[in-house]
Amino acid sequence: MRFTSERRLDDAVLEREFTLGEIPGILWTPASTSAPAPLILLSPPPLGLRKAYPRLVARARYSAADGFATATIELPGSGDRPRWPAAEQALADLRRAREAGEPVSDEIIDALILPLVDKAVPEWQAALDALLPLPEIGGPVGYSGGVISIGTRLAVVEPRISAAVLFAGSFVPRAIIEEARQVTIPLHVLLQWDDEGNDRQAALALFDAFGSKEKTLHANMGGHTGVPQFAGDAAAQFFTRHLK
Repeated sequence: MRFTSERRLDDAVLEREFTLGEIPGILWTPASTSAPAPLILLSPPPLGLRKAYPRLVARARYSAADGFATATIELPGSGDRPRWPAAEQALADLRRAREAGEPVSDEIIDALILPLVDKAVPEWQAALDALLPLPEIGGPVGYSGGVISIGTRLAVVEPRISAAVLFAGSFVPRAIIEEARQVTIPLHVLLQWDDEGNDRQAALALFDAFGSKEKTLHANMGGHTGVPQFAGDAAAQFFTRHLK
Protein backbone atom coordinates (compact mmCIF):
# COMPACT_ATOMS: atom_id res chain seq x y z
CA MET A 1 0.00 0.00 0.00
CA ARG A 2 1.26 3.47 -0.91
CA PHE A 3 -0.38 6.65 0.37
CA THR A 4 -0.57 9.32 -2.35
CA SER A 5 -2.34 12.25 -0.65
CA GLU A 6 -3.46 13.45 2.77
CA ARG A 7 -5.87 16.15 3.98
CA ARG A 8 -8.03 16.96 6.99
CA LEU A 9 -11.78 17.39 6.62
CA ASP A 10 -12.98 20.06 9.06
CA ASP A 11 -10.28 18.94 11.52
CA ALA A 12 -12.50 15.95 12.37
CA VAL A 13 -11.44 13.37 9.79
CA LEU A 14 -8.09 12.55 8.20
CA GLU A 15 -8.53 11.49 4.57
CA ARG A 16 -5.73 9.67 2.77
CA GLU A 17 -5.83 8.36 -0.75
CA PHE A 18 -3.76 5.26 -1.48
CA THR A 19 -2.95 2.74 -4.14
CA LEU A 20 -2.83 -1.00 -3.57
CA GLY A 21 -0.93 -2.19 -6.60
CA GLU A 22 -3.06 -0.74 -9.39
CA ILE A 23 -6.15 -0.37 -7.19
CA PRO A 24 -7.01 3.14 -5.92
CA GLY A 25 -8.60 3.58 -2.51
CA ILE A 26 -9.31 6.03 0.31
CA LEU A 27 -8.82 5.69 4.07
CA TRP A 28 -10.65 7.93 6.54
CA THR A 29 -9.69 7.98 10.23
CA PRO A 30 -10.96 10.06 13.15
CA ALA A 31 -8.58 12.96 13.70
CA SER A 32 -9.58 13.60 17.30
CA THR A 33 -8.32 10.40 18.91
CA SER A 34 -5.00 8.61 19.13
CA ALA A 35 -6.53 5.23 20.02
CA PRO A 36 -6.74 2.57 17.29
CA ALA A 37 -10.19 2.59 15.67
CA PRO A 38 -12.33 -0.32 14.50
CA LEU A 39 -12.53 -0.46 10.70
CA ILE A 40 -15.57 -0.42 8.41
CA LEU A 41 -15.06 -1.31 4.75
CA LEU A 42 -17.24 0.96 2.60
CA SER A 43 -18.04 -0.87 -0.61
CA PRO A 44 -18.87 1.64 -3.37
CA PRO A 45 -21.50 1.30 -6.08
CA PRO A 46 -20.08 0.36 -9.50
CA LEU A 47 -20.01 4.00 -10.60
CA GLY A 48 -16.36 4.80 -9.88
CA LEU A 49 -14.98 6.40 -6.73
CA ARG A 50 -15.09 9.90 -8.20
CA LYS A 51 -18.83 9.76 -8.87
CA ALA A 52 -19.57 7.94 -5.61
CA TYR A 53 -17.27 10.15 -3.49
CA PRO A 54 -19.97 12.50 -2.06
CA ARG A 55 -21.93 9.54 -0.69
CA LEU A 56 -18.83 7.72 0.54
CA VAL A 57 -17.32 10.71 2.35
CA ALA A 58 -20.67 11.46 4.01
CA ARG A 59 -20.73 7.90 5.37
CA ALA A 60 -17.07 8.22 6.41
CA ARG A 61 -17.71 11.44 8.35
CA TYR A 62 -20.71 9.88 10.06
CA SER A 63 -18.69 6.81 11.02
CA ALA A 64 -15.73 8.87 12.25
CA ALA A 65 -18.04 10.71 14.63
CA ASP A 66 -18.83 7.31 16.14
CA GLY A 67 -15.12 6.47 16.42
CA PHE A 68 -14.71 4.26 13.35
CA ALA A 69 -12.11 4.28 10.61
CA THR A 70 -13.46 3.60 7.13
CA ALA A 71 -11.85 2.58 3.85
CA THR A 72 -12.96 2.04 0.28
CA ILE A 73 -11.36 0.70 -2.90
CA GLU A 74 -12.29 1.03 -6.56
CA LEU A 75 -14.27 -1.94 -7.82
CA PRO A 76 -12.89 -3.95 -10.75
CA GLY A 77 -13.96 -2.41 -14.05
CA SER A 78 -15.06 0.88 -12.42
CA GLY A 79 -13.59 4.37 -12.52
CA ASP A 80 -10.27 4.45 -14.34
CA ARG A 81 -9.66 0.72 -13.93
CA PRO A 82 -9.54 -1.41 -17.09
CA ARG A 83 -12.82 -2.80 -18.40
CA TRP A 84 -13.08 -6.43 -19.43
CA PRO A 85 -15.04 -7.49 -22.53
CA ALA A 86 -17.29 -10.07 -20.85
CA ALA A 87 -18.59 -7.52 -18.33
CA GLU A 88 -19.16 -4.93 -21.05
CA GLN A 89 -21.13 -7.50 -23.07
CA ALA A 90 -23.24 -8.46 -20.05
CA LEU A 91 -24.00 -4.79 -19.36
CA ALA A 92 -25.03 -4.28 -22.99
CA ASP A 93 -27.30 -7.34 -22.79
CA LEU A 94 -28.85 -5.96 -19.60
CA ARG A 95 -29.58 -2.60 -21.23
CA ARG A 96 -31.12 -4.26 -24.29
CA ALA A 97 -33.41 -6.40 -22.10
CA ARG A 98 -34.57 -3.39 -20.13
CA GLU A 99 -35.14 -1.24 -23.22
CA ALA A 100 -37.20 -4.05 -24.74
CA GLY A 101 -39.22 -4.45 -21.55
CA GLU A 102 -38.03 -8.03 -21.20
CA PRO A 103 -37.15 -9.81 -17.94
CA VAL A 104 -33.46 -9.92 -17.12
CA SER A 105 -32.40 -13.54 -17.49
CA ASP A 106 -30.36 -15.55 -15.00
CA GLU A 107 -27.65 -15.85 -17.67
CA ILE A 108 -27.29 -12.07 -17.93
CA ILE A 109 -27.26 -11.67 -14.13
CA ASP A 110 -24.62 -14.39 -13.74
CA ALA A 111 -22.41 -12.89 -16.46
CA LEU A 112 -22.71 -9.41 -14.96
CA ILE A 113 -22.29 -10.20 -11.25
CA LEU A 114 -20.33 -13.41 -10.70
CA PRO A 115 -17.07 -12.32 -12.42
CA LEU A 116 -17.23 -9.05 -10.47
CA VAL A 117 -17.58 -10.97 -7.19
CA ASP A 118 -14.72 -13.30 -8.14
CA LYS A 119 -12.42 -10.32 -8.81
CA ALA A 120 -13.54 -7.94 -6.03
CA VAL A 121 -13.49 -10.26 -3.01
CA PRO A 122 -9.75 -11.13 -3.17
CA GLU A 123 -9.02 -7.42 -3.63
CA TRP A 124 -10.96 -6.57 -0.48
CA GLN A 125 -9.00 -9.26 1.36
CA ALA A 126 -5.74 -7.77 0.08
CA ALA A 127 -6.91 -4.36 1.29
CA LEU A 128 -7.55 -5.82 4.74
CA ASP A 129 -4.04 -7.32 4.73
CA ALA A 130 -2.63 -3.83 4.12
CA LEU A 131 -4.94 -1.83 6.39
CA LEU A 132 -5.06 -3.87 9.58
CA PRO A 133 -1.32 -3.54 10.42
CA LEU A 134 -1.61 0.28 10.45
CA PRO A 135 -1.22 1.59 14.03
CA GLU A 136 -4.35 3.74 13.77
CA ILE A 137 -6.51 0.69 12.94
CA GLY A 138 -7.54 -1.76 15.64
CA GLY A 139 -10.36 -3.97 16.76
CA PRO A 140 -12.97 -5.83 14.70
CA VAL A 141 -13.90 -5.13 11.09
CA GLY A 142 -17.28 -4.42 9.54
CA TYR A 143 -18.46 -4.27 5.93
CA SER A 144 -21.00 -1.80 4.60
CA GLY A 145 -22.57 -1.36 1.20
CA GLY A 146 -23.20 -3.07 -2.11
CA VAL A 147 -22.95 -4.80 -4.51
CA ILE A 148 -24.76 -7.14 -2.11
CA SER A 149 -23.31 -10.25 -3.79
CA ILE A 150 -19.78 -9.03 -3.00
CA GLY A 151 -20.70 -8.55 0.65
CA THR A 152 -22.31 -11.97 0.79
CA ARG A 153 -19.27 -13.76 -0.61
CA LEU A 154 -16.93 -11.76 1.62
CA ALA A 155 -18.97 -12.67 4.69
CA VAL A 156 -18.57 -16.34 3.77
CA VAL A 157 -14.83 -16.43 3.06
CA GLU A 158 -13.32 -13.67 5.25
CA PRO A 159 -13.23 -14.50 8.99
CA ARG A 160 -11.89 -11.05 9.91
CA ILE A 161 -15.26 -9.45 9.19
CA SER A 162 -17.46 -9.49 12.29
CA ALA A 163 -20.67 -7.81 11.07
CA ALA A 164 -22.10 -6.37 7.86
CA VAL A 165 -24.60 -3.80 6.66
CA LEU A 166 -25.74 -4.88 3.18
CA PHE A 167 -27.57 -2.72 0.63
CA ALA A 168 -30.11 -4.76 -1.35
CA GLY A 169 -29.96 -2.70 -4.52
CA SER A 170 -28.43 -4.95 -7.18
CA PHE A 171 -29.11 -8.15 -9.08
CA VAL A 172 -28.46 -11.39 -7.18
CA PRO A 173 -27.37 -14.60 -8.94
CA ARG A 174 -28.94 -17.82 -7.73
CA ALA A 175 -25.48 -19.13 -6.82
CA ILE A 176 -25.04 -16.26 -4.36
CA ILE A 177 -28.38 -17.10 -2.72
CA GLU A 178 -27.02 -20.58 -2.13
CA GLU A 179 -23.76 -19.20 -0.70
CA ALA A 180 -25.77 -17.01 1.67
CA ARG A 181 -26.72 -20.10 3.67
CA GLN A 182 -23.09 -20.20 4.89
CA VAL A 183 -23.16 -16.64 6.28
CA THR A 184 -23.22 -16.61 10.08
CA ILE A 185 -22.16 -13.08 11.11
CA PRO A 186 -24.72 -10.50 12.30
CA LEU A 187 -26.39 -8.73 9.36
CA HIS A 188 -28.34 -5.52 8.90
CA VAL A 189 -29.92 -5.39 5.43
CA LEU A 190 -31.35 -2.23 3.84
CA LEU A 191 -34.01 -2.62 1.13
CA GLN A 192 -35.71 0.18 -0.79
CA TRP A 193 -39.12 -1.24 -1.64
CA ASP A 194 -39.55 0.72 -4.88
CA ASP A 195 -35.97 0.41 -6.16
CA GLU A 196 -36.45 0.38 -9.92
CA GLY A 197 -33.16 -1.44 -10.55
CA ASN A 198 -33.59 -4.16 -7.95
CA ASP A 199 -35.42 -7.48 -8.04
CA ARG A 200 -37.29 -7.24 -4.74
CA GLN A 201 -38.17 -10.93 -4.64
CA ALA A 202 -34.54 -11.93 -5.18
CA ALA A 203 -33.49 -9.59 -2.36
CA LEU A 204 -36.09 -11.15 -0.05
CA ALA A 205 -34.98 -14.66 -1.06
CA LEU A 206 -31.38 -13.72 -0.29
CA PHE A 207 -32.33 -12.38 3.13
CA ASP A 208 -34.29 -15.54 3.88
CA ALA A 209 -31.29 -17.66 2.85
CA PHE A 210 -28.75 -15.97 5.14
CA GLY A 211 -27.73 -18.42 7.86
CA SER A 212 -27.07 -15.75 10.48
CA LYS A 213 -28.84 -16.09 13.82
CA GLU A 214 -29.00 -12.30 14.01
CA LYS A 215 -30.25 -10.70 10.80
CA THR A 216 -32.45 -7.64 10.46
CA LEU A 217 -34.24 -6.36 7.34
CA HIS A 218 -35.02 -2.64 7.15
CA ALA A 219 -37.40 -2.14 4.22
CA ASN A 220 -38.51 1.39 3.38
CA MET A 221 -40.64 2.91 0.67
CA GLY A 222 -38.79 4.82 -2.02
CA GLY A 223 -36.30 4.45 -4.85
CA HIS A 224 -32.67 3.40 -5.00
CA THR A 225 -31.12 6.52 -3.45
CA GLY A 226 -33.97 7.31 -1.05
CA VAL A 227 -32.72 5.53 2.07
CA PRO A 228 -34.14 7.59 4.97
CA GLN A 229 -31.81 9.05 7.57
CA PHE A 230 -33.32 7.00 10.40
CA ALA A 231 -32.41 3.82 8.50
CA GLY A 232 -28.82 5.04 8.30
CA ASP A 233 -28.91 5.82 12.01
CA ALA A 234 -30.06 2.27 12.75
CA ALA A 235 -27.18 0.89 10.65
CA ALA A 236 -24.72 3.02 12.63
CA GLN A 237 -26.15 1.72 15.89
CA PHE A 238 -25.77 -1.82 14.56
CA PHE A 239 -22.02 -1.28 14.03
CA THR A 240 -21.61 0.34 17.45
CA ARG A 241 -23.27 -2.72 18.98
CA HIS A 242 -21.07 -5.24 17.18
CA LEU A 243 -17.72 -3.54 16.65
CA LYS A 244 -17.20 -1.81 20.00
